[in-house]
Amino acid sequence: MHIGFIEDTHLHGGTQIWVTEAVRAFLARGHEVTLIAPEGSWVVEQCRPTRAHIATYDWDAVVSEDTHNIAIWTNALRECDVVVCTVHPPRRGFHCAVFAARCIREAMLPTHLITKTGTIVPEYRREFYLPDEHIHASVITITDFTRRHLIETYKIPPERVSLIYQGTDVKRFQHSKKAREIALQRYPIPPNASPVLGSLGSFEPRKGQSILFEAVGELAGTTLPDVHLILVGDGPDEEMLKKRALELGLQQHISFFPFTKEPNTVFEIIDITVLPSLYKEGLPNVLLESMSMGVPVISSNIGGVPEIVIDGVTGYMVRPGDAVALAGAIEKLWADQDSYRQMCKNARSMMTEKFDKDVQFDRFVSHFQALLPPSRDETSGHP
Repeated sequence: MHIGFIEDTHLHGGTQIWVTEAVRAFLARGHEVTLIAPEGSWVVEQCRPTRAHIATYDWDAVVSEDTHNIAIWTNALRECDVVVCTVHPPRRGFHCAVFAARCIREAMLPTHLITKTGTIVPEYRREFYLPDEHIHASVITITDFTRRHLIETYKIPPERVSLIYQGTDVKRFQHSKKAREIALQRYPIPPNASPVLGSLGSFEPRKGQSILFEAVGELAGTTLPDVHLILVGDGPDEEMLKKRALELGLQQHISFFPFTKEPNTVFEIIDITVLPSLYKEGLPNVLLESMSMGVPVISSNIGGVPEIVIDGVTGYMVRPGDAVALAGAIEKLWADQDSYRQMCKNARSMMTEKFDKDVQFDRFVSHFQALLPPSRDETSGHP
C-alpha cells in the first residue's frame, strides 16, 4: 500500500510531530510513503533522512493553483492509494484539502482522500472536511467530540467519519535515569521549586499562557510560594509572554526554554502539566505524553480533553480562561499527595491500556486497507 500525507504548513506542532512518526512507522511496516509539504517546512526536513518520497512546493505560490502546482500535487497523488490531509486554515481562497480533491478529480485518480482533524473551528466550511462528492473521500477524527460535531453540524454521513485516536509512544514516554540526568542539566530551576508546573507548546494567543501566569501569580502570593512554571516552546507570543512575566513580578517563578524534539525529558522534572488553552484543541499530544510519563494534567475543558482527563482520576479540567479556577485546581491536585500519587499511576495506566501509539498505527493501516477496492493489489497498491 502507498500512503500519502499532505501537510500545508511550516509549523512543528503536535500534528506535524505525529506525521513524522507516522511516516517512519508506515515505512517500517513495509509500505511506501509520500509526503506533500512546503519547501523548507519542518516536516519536510524531518522526513528527508527517511525513504519517503517527498514532493515540495512553494507555500506562497501554491495559492494561485496554477498548472505548475497542479502538476506537482497530481504527480505525487498519482502514486498514493490513500492520502491523509491535515485540515489546516484556508489562506487567500486556497485550502489544501479542496486543492487535493481538485487534482484527484481532474486527473481521474483512484486515490482515496482522507481529511484528518482533531479540532473544531466554527468558521471552517464543510468542504474543508469532505471537499468533493465525486471522488473517493472520507474523514478521520482523533476525538469523538470532533466526530460527533462533523456529523451533527456539517451533516457528514456517519459512515464517512471514523474515529481513530493517535495515541502516544508509551515506550518512549516513561521515566529513565538517563533522561532525568539530561533534564536536570537542560532545565535548571530553583532548588526549592514545588510544585513544578510544565506548559509545552506554541506561544500563541489560543494557548492561554497569560491565563496560566495569572494563576501562578495567585498561588505564589498565597498557598504555594515556591511554585515554579517552565514553558517549553516557541511562537509569535514569546516576547510578549516574557514581558508579561516581568510585569507580574513572576520572573523568579517562570522559566522559558526553547522547543524540543525530546519532550520526554521535560516531563522528568515537572510535577503537573498544565494546558490552559482558550479554544481550538482536539486531543493534545502534550497531555497524552504527560500522562504516559505518569504526570497528572490540568487542562481547559475543551475539544476532546474530557476523553482522557477524568476529574480526580487523571487530573482536573477547568473552564477556559478562568485563572481563579485554574489556580484552585493546581492547589487541589498538589494538596493531597496520596491522591496525587494515585493519579500518577492512573494516568500511566490509561495510556498503556488505551492509547499505545504503536497499536494505533496498526489501526490506521487497517483502516486504510479497508478503504481500498478489492481489485487493488495489496503489494503494489495499483490496480
